[in-house]
Amino acid sequence: MSTAPVTQNRDGDVKRERLTVEGTVQGVGFRPFVYRLAHELGLTGYVQNTPAGVIIEIEGADTPLAAFKKLLEKRRPPQVRFLKLDNTPLTPEGGQGFVIRPSSEAEDTTALVLPDLVVCRDCLREMNDPSDRRYRYPFINCTNCGPRFSITTALPYDRPNTTMARFEMCDACRREYNNPQDRRYHAQAIACQECGPQLALRNAHGKTTAWRDKALLQAAQAVRDGKILALKGLGGFHLICDARNAEAVAALRIRKLRPAKPFAVMYPSLNAVQADCLVLPEEEQLLASAESPIVLLRKKGPPIVAEGVAPDNPHLGVMLPYTPLHHLLMSGLGFPVVATSGNRADEPICIDEDDAIKTLNGIADVFLVHDRPISGRCDDSIVRVMRGRTTVLRRARGYAPLPVVVEHSFAAPVLAVGGHLKNTVALAVRDRVFISPHIGDLDTLEACAAHRAAADLLSRMYRAPADHIIHDLHPDYRSTHMARRCGRNVIAVQHHYAHALSCMAENGVTPPCLAVTWDGAGWGTDNTVWGGEFLKIDASGFERLLHFLPFPLPGGDAAALDPSRAALGMLYVLDGEDAFGRDMGLSRNDAGLMKTALKRGINCPRTSSAGRIFDAVAALTSICRENGFEGQAAMALEFAADAHATTTYDFKIEKGIIDWRPMLRAILSDIDAGATPGAVSGKFHATLAEMIVAAARFVGERTVLLTGGCFQNALLLDHAADALEESGFTVQMHSQVPPNDGGLALGQVMAMASAS
Repeated sequence: MSTAPVTQNRDGDVKRERLTVEGTVQGVGFRPFVYRLAHELGLTGYVQNTPAGVIIEIEGADTPLAAFKKLLEKRRPPQVRFLKLDNTPLTPEGGQGFVIRPSSEAEDTTALVLPDLVVCRDCLREMNDPSDRRYRYPFINCTNCGPRFSITTALPYDRPNTTMARFEMCDACRREYNNPQDRRYHAQAIACQECGPQLALRNAHGKTTAWRDKALLQAAQAVRDGKILALKGLGGFHLICDARNAEAVAALRIRKLRPAKPFAVMYPSLNAVQADCLVLPEEEQLLASAESPIVLLRKKGPPIVAEGVAPDNPHLGVMLPYTPLHHLLMSGLGFPVVATSGNRADEPICIDEDDAIKTLNGIADVFLVHDRPISGRCDDSIVRVMRGRTTVLRRARGYAPLPVVVEHSFAAPVLAVGGHLKNTVALAVRDRVFISPHIGDLDTLEACAAHRAAADLLSRMYRAPADHIIHDLHPDYRSTHMARRCGRNVIAVQHHYAHALSCMAENGVTPPCLAVTWDGAGWGTDNTVWGGEFLKIDASGFERLLHFLPFPLPGGDAAALDPSRAALGMLYVLDGEDAFGRDMGLSRNDAGLMKTALKRGINCPRTSSAGRIFDAVAALTSICRENGFEGQAAMALEFAADAHATTTYDFKIEKGIIDWRPMLRAILSDIDAGATPGAVSGKFHATLAEMIVAAARFVGERTVLLTGGCFQNALLLDHAADALEESGFTVQMHSQVPPNDGGLALGQVMAMASAS
């Protein structure tokens, strides 16, 4: 407990008030700020952390009391965010000082766990000062920066409830920790060279070859030498190599079994980024923000990085150093590095050094590790600026697990387990939906274990065992199986309805509205694969008013990797067996098998998927005939498009169906007439926007949601939103949560709210 001698002002009646503050108010220097402000104004009382936030009981005369409440918001520390501030009058108690009380262990846990924070300027200055006792210490932090979610094991956020509990503070750190006037007062991750976590360098066999700063210097030299480094960061491992070295990049692709998907790049400075990329003001702010996400930027001429970093892609996913360790490494290197998730294909990011030695064996040449355990797995977030606003495409470090505050208050906790791809889980407690960091695709046992661990961590952290568990309607998703094994109140929610509710929740939209929900696949209520949906949302649920004309997908799920299959399915609907007269680049054997499958309806599920329509057009124009990763063909189609195309193709709307056959016929005619792939793609995108406007007019709702993975496409989003707004519609899109399946869990939770 810390106390301050206070002289009580007497310029009015003495009053006492209790301020209950909820928001990001723990682990960000809020209590010492309150302490200093009360001391400055001569007020008495106390401040205390609780599992729901912070309680302040403050007593004094009218004038200083009013000034305290005004300055509480005006001067608050940079990372403090208020969600709610309630004021309750109390009977004055007197007293001689203002104290910081030990944290309360009450049961109602709704305080916000802050995401891990980028290292602050003050800590960087100290870390680079040879006279400072934390010189070149890679785990320097204070109340304004450093690890939060990744080290938290329970609430309230105090050192015993973090993975720093194992490190006994030295006398110097303890003095800082206990001094309310110090920047590190109650900085739960406080540490130094004498008492905190330390670095070690291990070889591929797990043997330690260097410690502390020598480990860091040798790791940097390994990167210079073209080797692949596995680095344990805040929420997991990075795989790092010299982004300029084509051979090193190629080796990483081969070892990680990642032939085409772009790698993220960490640059040493903003100036270095600007030499390679066009950086808009909004993008510059994101790069330098406390969240410090990966930002998708357009390349500016041939960049310094190897072409293999982001092959056939006009964008780079760029981030700046955000931890002291990354700053030390990058300042020593002075050039951009690939900094991709430290995992094997389809597995979650590694968080334990011993596990990483086994899992990443054969990928990394050396391992730079440390002994601060990671409690919450947390990958890097990915954002893209679209239509002048930030759209989160992968929500993780810097954003998670901050909640989305919704207009419904849940009587009991609700857990949503998400979908199969880009999985996240969500926990609703009262009017807050806490969303886990990105987990990934649930294709492996390791990913499923990470999925369970993320759900358990949220429930344990908020002491909120779920009363209901919500899952996707698809019966074979592993997330569905997990929900059903729990044996409690289990509810299924249709995939595209969840997308719509997610967009509504983050934008505060109330029904009725029209949800344009386009993605690759989602199980429909008629047991077919949906994906090009126009749903009317009202207070009682949804109605599927329009959808794309269904077509068969030869090979079923295999079509997600082979765009030619989607093209053949659409051509078969258009021209029957004549479809096989068009060269799709298939071998004679494959073409024969697909022809038989389509004729007999063998393993050819029908779909209305907009995502597969993108694939088909990419294959027909020869822009992309193989999906090396999810969405590759659609991305290539977007990048190839003439963005200024204004002419469109014909289509029909009748009996609840958007008939794409006139469009496809015209596309084939353009291709046969020698139209460039870019011209065809441009007209295709413009046509999709016209379809959306026509559907909106048909339905008649003035508020239109654009949601689902297809709306990660900036060209589609621009065309559709512009056309809708020009026609007088109000457009809502995603920002806080991804439009892709990473936003499903939020929508699943909100389905429970709609049903209550």
